[in-house]
Amino acid sequence: MVVLNMKKPALKSSLSPAIALLLSAFIMTQNQDTPRHILAVHQAVREDVGEMITYRAMPTFRVSIDQLDPFLLLNHHGPQVYPPHNQGLPFGPHPHRGFETVTFILDGDVAHRNNSGHESVITKGGIQWMTAGSGIIHTEVSSEQFKKEGGGMEVLQLWVNLPSQLKSAKPAYTGLQDKDIPEIEEDDGKVSVNLIAGNWKDRKAPIQSLTGVFMSYLEFKEGGILNTSVDANRSIFLYVVNGSANINGQKVDELHIVEFAREDSGLKIEATEDAVILFGHAEPTHEPVAARGPFVMNTEEEIVQAIMDYQAGKFGKELH
Repeated sequence: MVVLNMKKPALKSSLSPAIALLLSAFIMTQNQDTPRHILAVHQAVREDVGEMITYRAMPTFRVSIDQLDPFLLLNHHGPQVYPPHNQGLPFGPHPHRGFETVTFILDGDVAHRNNSGHESVITKGGIQWMTAGSGIIHTEVSSEQFKKEGGGMEVLQLWVNLPSQLKSAKPAYTGLQDKDIPEIEEDDGKVSVNLIAGNWKDRKAPIQSLTGVFMSYLEFKEGGILNTSVDANRSIFLYVVNGSANINGQKVDELHIVEFAREDSGLKIEATEDAVILFGHAEPTHEPVAARGPFVMNTEEEIVQAIMDYQAGKFGKELH
């Protein structure tokens, strides 16, 4: 048997240190995602509900209801302090059809009850995820303890559209306390990813939505940096609750929502001070949106039908 020596002679590097450094930087650049372009940064509009401080990030006169498809609406209630013996949140029994709601309880609590038999009080750091689907009636109020003792309140609610084939889905509800939400540290503990829906790297969230929505809220210490990527075909939802951050190189202050182009995938968030940011992404529906009050459908005819079905008791028993 003849054995051939296939060992190649060692190559002596002829690169100078400066050129080697430039080549290394070039290779690193090629491995990074191209930053997604920011189309606009929109300030939330003050729209108080009675004595409750409220900012509406969308829809507004700047942002149409279908502009960030499938993300429809974001209301930011508070922050404010309620005195003892208060009336609490004012959202008594009301119906919904055709979409999902995600409620972030940053302070205080929300007592949820619906006519599908779910009832819970979710406190600071928790969330509530409700699929209205074919139709549900629910209440969102403060607990008896909160109304008696008072305290800080800050609650945000996001509406996420459902595609036409899922608007008749069975209603569902999940309430998660703070301890039920995985907290993943990034950047040596300067960033906390509170994972609500979808997946983050190898971690699976407690909620896997009907449409593959990713949802989280991020907590930054000043100087914390988060680098991630989002598939170019997905819509990004990003709202700065408090603090400020440079997002793909652009300064974004609190109470602002970012509108991204649906192209490229790179996302870099660098906190310029301590900050809390809502961050999610999802596939757009690419469908027409017809919305009236608590109903979101595809056509006006479907809105009329939703109203008629509710009045006819087809959403189930009323709550009192």
